Amino acid sequence: MKIIGLTGSIGMGKSTTAAMFREAGIPIYDADAEVHAAYDVGGAAVEPVGAAFPGVVKDGRVDREELRKRVLGDPEALGRLNAIVHPIVGRARVDVFARAEAAGADMVILDVPLIYETGGEKNMHKVIVVSAPAEMQRQRVLAREGMTPERLDAILAQQVPDAEKRRRADYVIDTGKGLEAAREQVRAIIADLRAQ
Repeated sequence: MKIIGLTGSIGMGKSTTAAMFREAGIPIYDADAEVHAAYDVGGAAVEPVGAAFPGVVKDGRVDREELRKRVLGDPEALGRLNAIVHPIVGRARVDVFARAEAAGADMVILDVPLIYETGGEKNMHKVIVVSAPAEMQRQRVLAREGMTPERLDAILAQQVPDAEKRRRADYVIDTGKGLEAAREQVRAIIADLRAQ
């Protein structure tokens, strides 16, 4: 079974693209969704994150905005957070692999925003980068509730630049050309992966 990484900077259309792979019958592991579940009421990360970052747990769940304020721009704090969260979401990834293998899947997509930032590409057969023109990216992200240009710049400063991701990718999906064009690219990549 091939392990295919799917990544892209904020606002590039990665979630929409992941849904296209899912629609094509490819099993998906969504790292962001697993983190959300771990931070929600009863989630495995609530207690350890609350202990490491007092005051970020509210109403039984991790307040993501409060946690973001604590770790943004602080590599040591981000490292502490990652040491808590990565093993938790790693267990969920093992479950996705087991279900995919049991179903006879020939590949699984790992939807992980920070593949290159964490060196995760070493564990993938191939990496797909989702990209769009920079101005389109900014428009998409700044349309999100609560997003500011300063916050976007801080997030981008922690991510490998899009040009570098594109350079290192095995495949690039350009979401700037519309949904149908992206869907065509997804179909072509699946066909190419299956031909290898």
